[in-house]
Amino acid sequence: MTDKIKRSYKFSKRFYDDAITQGKWWSRLYFKLLWGGVDDNEIARRVLSWIPDDTKGKLLDVPVGTAVFTTEKYTRMKQADITCLDYSRDMLEQAEGRFGEAGIGNIKTMQGDVGALPFGDGTFDFVLCMNGLHVFPDKAKAYAEILRTLKPGGELLACFYIAGERKTADWLAKTVMTRMGWFTPPFDTVADVRRRLEPHYDILDFHVEGAMLYFRARKKRTEVSQEEV
Repeated sequence: MTDKIKRSYKFSKRFYDDAITQGKWWSRLYFKLLWGGVDDNEIARRVLSWIPDDTKGKLLDVPVGTAVFTTEKYTRMKQADITCLDYSRDMLEQAEGRFGEAGIGNIKTMQGDVGALPFGDGTFDFVLCMNGLHVFPDKAKAYAEILRTLKPGGELLACFYIAGERKTADWLAKTVMTRMGWFTPPFDTVADVRRRLEPHYDILDFHVEGAMLYFRARKKRTEVSQEEV
């Protein structure tokens, strides 16, 4: 499965940005007909607005993808300590190119697996996970590793495909997107996500648009048993 994911993102690297930013007529039609008219650009803007530009904290961006949504934001976060991780070397190389062209010097990039993050407990003030949780093969491990590496009081900010909200999107996810390796089942519903979050986080924002979910959740400061999320 992991090799399939690598191959799929290598194959899509030439049109990935146009697809997710609706930069072409076919991608705008794709989002309108199948995803319910969701605007990924606007959702990304809202999610990124939850991170203060002047933060001095540590941020993990996983998966960073091509950084098409985040580069401009990171140019303003001059005091932050930013780490960007992706499983796909092809995606990571495009992100590194963008950061270099923008002259951003406070970012570390690395290839890695969200299910086995190479960081200590409580490392990050923010974990940003955009368009990732529908891709990760082992979602329980992904949530557990994000929780582990967040500081108490740290925030998880995420947006991703959610099942059960739009039939056309569910069909697309189960057939085309899964077959190509861009998505990995099983897919969470809104209730599944709340079940994963509520024992460990205070949910600050939680929104569903079309077949997309985006949220802001703060890790609880009190100790909670590490049950499987």
